[in-house]
Amino acid sequence: MARVTVEDCVLKIPNRFDLVMLSAQRAREIAAGGALTVERDNDKNPVVALREIADSSVDIDNLRQALITGLQKHVETEEPEEDMMELIASDTNIAGVPYEAEAEAEEEMQVEGADTATEQPGPAAAGEEE
Repeated sequence: MARVTVEDCVLKIPNRFDLVMLSAQRAREIAAGGALTVERDNDKNPVVALREIADSSVDIDNLRQALITGLQKHVETEEPEEDMMELIASDTNIAGVPYEAEAEAEEEMQVEGADTATEQPGPAAAGEEE
């Protein structure tokens, strides 16, 4: 019976690869508790899915969208607003301080910290002076 069902489905979905992918998606939906649109007749989920596709009792576009969504690894998010993009592209951060000034201030702090560490005599140096 499955051979006849596949031949009927090829008329609805000419690409056999697409047919396999979409029928597998529908079989997963049935296994997850999706409502059947044809009688089961003691058939397994993949055969029921093929029979539903052959009878055009399921929306193929919805199956295709569910398949794509299920296979996506990257979920699309909303684009940031233009104001935020302009702020990111500008030379200032949210507080209005230029990035270059922040970097220079950090470098100065690191240099000052290194200078004070070399100026302070250690215990061995203090013993030598006496």
